[in-house]
Amino acid sequence: MIEIFSISYLLLIMQASTCMNIMENLASKTLQTRIRLIKAATELFASSGLTGATTREIARVAGVNEVTLFRHFSSKEQLLAAVIQQVISLQAEALAHQDEWTQDLYIDLKHYAELYNQMLEQHEALIRTFIGEAKRHPDAARQILHDACQSLNEQLVRYLKKGQENGTVSPDFELKPAVDMFTGMLLSGMLRRTATPTTLGYSSECYIDNCVKLFVRGISTLAISTVNK
Repeated sequence: MIEIFSISYLLLIMQASTCMNIMENLASKTLQTRIRLIKAATELFASSGLTGATTREIARVAGVNEVTLFRHFSSKEQLLAAVIQQVISLQAEALAHQDEWTQDLYIDLKHYAELYNQMLEQHEALIRTFIGEAKRHPDAARQILHDACQSLNEQLVRYLKKGQENGTVSPDFELKPAVDMFTGMLLSGMLRRTATPTTLGYSSECYIDNCVKLFVRGISTLAISTVNK
């Protein structure tokens, strides 16, 4: 009787282990398929635009059928949202842990600017496509793009707001347009560098550093000579 119970118990454990392995494999395959779809969508949005990139073509490039695509994403807009979240993941992760920042304006904003520029350079083609056809985007797509950028900007505004409360950021500035100016400088720099057939005579690191210094010296309550160099 004890032997029968032991065998049954072992069989039960083996069945449970097999089921867990199957579930893990399915979850892994599902994740891999999702990653392939996002990668394919990123490439096609960049090369064909939001309208030109069809769900059928995205599925083909990802190596799946269109039905599988819609099992993961109910619409092309939902897929676009996943692409945008993937693109801005580094900045979003950094901004989500502001309590771990040094609270030194120059150091923190330099770190953020480097992450932002990394994203811009990695996704230059996609960004240029979004800018080029911005007026033609469907309303749903325009809202997704706006919300993603707005979310990042609002978190950076919160960081600077703390600086105003602590007395390190001047209260004279409206922070939303200030953040737009800061990220706009970084964006325009990337667009110019990558569109110029010859070198500009300075590196991207030099440009980023100058952007950060100009911005920090503009909003900081510290004397210019005491702002990090």
